[in-house]
Amino acid sequence: MRRKSELAEKVCAACGRPFTWRKKWAHVWDEVRYCSDRCRTEGRRARPKD
Repeated sequence: MRRKSELAEKVCAACGRPFTWRKKWAHVWDEVRYCSDRCRTEGRRARPKD
């Protein structure tokens, strides 16, 4: 078992807070950009439409 401090970490694209790797993200870690569902929905709303 690893300590939480040893896990991979990223910064949320919406809120800017750091978040750590989770087991449910094991197969898609490279694609994860947001720390939560709330940040994901807020991030999509804040984007300007092309």
